[in-house]
Amino acid sequence: MTSAHAEIPQNKQGHAGKTPVEQLSRAVDDSFDTTLASLKELVSIPGIAWASFDPNELDRSADAVAALVQAAGMEDVRILRCDKADGTPGGPAVVARRPAADGKPTILLYAHHDVQPPGDRSLWNSEPFVAEEREGRLYGRGAADDKAGIMAHLAAYSAVTQVLGDEFGLGVTFFFEGEEEAGSPTFRTFLEEHQELLRADVIVVADSSNWKVGVPALTTSLRGLVDGTFEVRVLDHAVHSGMFGGPVLDAPTLLSRLIATLHDDDGNVAVAGLVARDDVAVDLAEEDYRADASVLDGVKLAGSGTIASRLWTKPALSIIGMDVPSVDVASNTLIPAARAKFSMRLAPGQDPGSAMDALKAHVESHAPFGAKVTFTPGERGNAFSTDTSSAAAKVALWALGESWGVQAVEMGIGGSIPFIADLMDVYPDVQILVTGVEDPDSRAHSANESLHIGDFRLAVLAEALMLARLNAEGLKG
Repeated sequence: MTSAHAEIPQNKQGHAGKTPVEQLSRAVDDSFDTTLASLKELVSIPGIAWASFDPNELDRSADAVAALVQAAGMEDVRILRCDKADGTPGGPAVVARRPAADGKPTILLYAHHDVQPPGDRSLWNSEPFVAEEREGRLYGRGAADDKAGIMAHLAAYSAVTQVLGDEFGLGVTFFFEGEEEAGSPTFRTFLEEHQELLRADVIVVADSSNWKVGVPALTTSLRGLVDGTFEVRVLDHAVHSGMFGGPVLDAPTLLSRLIATLHDDDGNVAVAGLVARDDVAVDLAEEDYRADASVLDGVKLAGSGTIASRLWTKPALSIIGMDVPSVDVASNTLIPAARAKFSMRLAPGQDPGSAMDALKAHVESHAPFGAKVTFTPGERGNAFSTDTSSAAAKVALWALGESWGVQAVEMGIGGSIPFIADLMDVYPDVQILVTGVEDPDSRAHSANESLHIGDFRLAVLAEALMLARLNAEGLKG
């Protein structure tokens, strides 16, 4: 998203010190063509972790990533997986570990190699699994989310090991998951089974966005998530709409009335008991948000408070699916039952269980005309906030500013990364950083997903600088 302020301050977060900025920049530049070519090869593999897609492609994706990790100089490269609750195998994760020298911290670099399905191919301007450069951007499914995250980690590691040689003693673990877009169903089990292999002092999750093209960001907050369904039932079975219509309202109508209670007249979430704050440090200009979100002219924005708080520190409740007869097959009957799927994003500080209970109480107490309402909870995930006073966060903010030449923005993200809560549970003392290579034009999950190539190069350099700085100074306060 774009800042409401026209000017971005120049980076003033310290100086390079012992970090060989120029040498690292040259090393990143010298190998960047190869980095981009490797990214294009990864984009060509349709590795999708959903059950309806060919699992062989996901295995092929893991094999390709493992080969790149080995080429970067890692010797012990493994492809590991755990079984799901139903006994079927989870997605293949690529893991490699370089032990730390005495007195040096260990950093775990996370990204995921699985991607979203392409969706309606007619909406793409080029083939989704053929990477194509156009006007400074690389288009293709996974070009930004999150195969660029993998290549940023590998290219940064290659640059810093080339420049520092034997002086590089930082412990480094690569963890490239293979089922993130399917909800990471075996993530917690994987952490518990490989707890020591993945143990680190710092974890960098490269699966977020920058502020805008030309301005980097560290993602310092993520909203939590709960989802599920609720069903409205009014009849035991369908009946003729002419013979019986009038005294009883059909289920889709009553479902619509129930959905309408979820927001007040201004568009704020009307569920009682949810955490909401309006205390963000930066804001977004409304015209920029409208452009980034492709809001149609004349559509009024919902909610109150700043745009940024509505995106980052307040709940958002959406209906993302409905089970009602489609128009093409509709008959003249009163529909007995209709179901909706909800997705509710939660502000940092909100307990997901309490939020789920609050929404359940709301829909049950607002049942229209005495309709029977059945609430079925689904997934839930905690929100996340970064301690920006931590040593790792300070180094990351310095590195981002040094690479881009402008001060990094500390921004929130309206989305959720539920597995971060698992990382915090299993490793309570770890410092977690959320970075990324996307920008507001990347269209992750949508048609014409793309990566800004110039900013991708800067992201690689920023991570190389961060690794070199942590190698030199460790995690000093």
